[in-house]
Amino acid sequence: MNRPAIVIAGPTASGKSGLALAIARAFNGTVINADSMQVYDVLRVVTARPSQAEEAQAPHRLYGVLSPSVNCSAAAWKDMAAAAMAESWAQGRLPVVVGGTGLYLRTLMHGISPVPAIPDEIRTQARALLAERGNAAFHALLAARDPVMAARLDPANSQRLARAWEVIEASGQSLAAWQALPMEGAVDAHWLTLSLAPPREALYANCDQRFALMMEHGALDEVRALLALGLDPALPAMKALGVPELAALLAGTLEPKQAVSAAQKATRNYAKRQLTWFRHQLEKPEVVSAQLSERIFDEIFAKVRHFLLTRFQ
Repeated sequence: MNRPAIVIAGPTASGKSGLALAIARAFNGTVINADSMQVYDVLRVVTARPSQAEEAQAPHRLYGVLSPSVNCSAAAWKDMAAAAMAESWAQGRLPVVVGGTGLYLRTLMHGISPVPAIPDEIRTQARALLAERGNAAFHALLAARDPVMAARLDPANSQRLARAWEVIEASGQSLAAWQALPMEGAVDAHWLTLSLAPPREALYANCDQRFALMMEHGALDEVRALLALGLDPALPAMKALGVPELAALLAGTLEPKQAVSAAQKATRNYAKRQLTWFRHQLEKPEVVSAQLSERIFDEIFAKVRHFLLTRFQ
C-alpha cells in the first residue's frame, strides 16, 4: 500500500491531460491513459489524445494501443494499466492515471465483479439479436429471462442490455448475481485522487470550443478513415463522441453546422453525466472545483508533495 499512484478524474474538456502531463514532468511520473476511446489507434484528434509533442515530454502508456476492431473491457484495461503501473514503479517513477472513464478507474482502484469472460460468438449474437428486435422488444426478452437485471436497466441503454443478456447466456447466472460477489483484482497502491469539477458554464464552453478546433485540425478526415475500415457499428470506437454526427455529415444526412452543433451538444451532455458520476462514485477525492490556472496548479502540486511525503505514515 506504500506504492504511490495518482488518479486524475473528471469530465471531458476539463484539462485532465494537461494536468497529468504537468504532474508527470514535475514529479518524475508516467502518464497512464484511463479514457476508453483514447486506447484506440485511431481518432487522435476526435478523442483529444495527447499530441506527439506532449507525449515526448514524459512517458505515456495505453494511448493508441488497440485496434478499433477490439471491444476493450474494463477488466482488460485494468490488466494493461496494472502492468503499466508496475513498470512505472520499477523505474522509480510515479504512475499518473488520467481519464474520464469512471468504470475503468473504479475497476483499477476497487476491483470488479468476477464475471466470466464472454465468448466472442455469444457477444456477437447478443448484439445481433438486439439490432434485429430493437430495444423495447429486447428488453422484454431480457425481462422474461432475467427480471432482476431488466428491472434495473433503462430500455434505451443498448450496451447494458446486451451485457446483461450475454452474461446470462454465457454463464447461466444473472449479472446481478455476479455483481453481488466481492470485487476482485484491485491494484494495491496508495492513491491520491484528484477530481476536476470546473464550473459548468466554463466547462460547456470548453466543450464547444474544443470541438470547433477539432474540425479545423482534421476531425472529419479521421472519421472518414474510420468508416472506411467497415467496422461493426456497435464497436466502442464507432460511438466515440463526434463520430455519429460526423458520419451523418459524410453521409449527407446532416449539414456541417448541424453536425457540429449536434456533436457539441452530445459532448456537453456527456460531460454533465461524468460530473454526476464522479461526484457520487469516487471515494474521498481531492476536488478541484475551479478552472485550472497557474495558482491552481501550485495548489495541486503542494497536495502531491504532501501526499508523497506522508504516504508512509
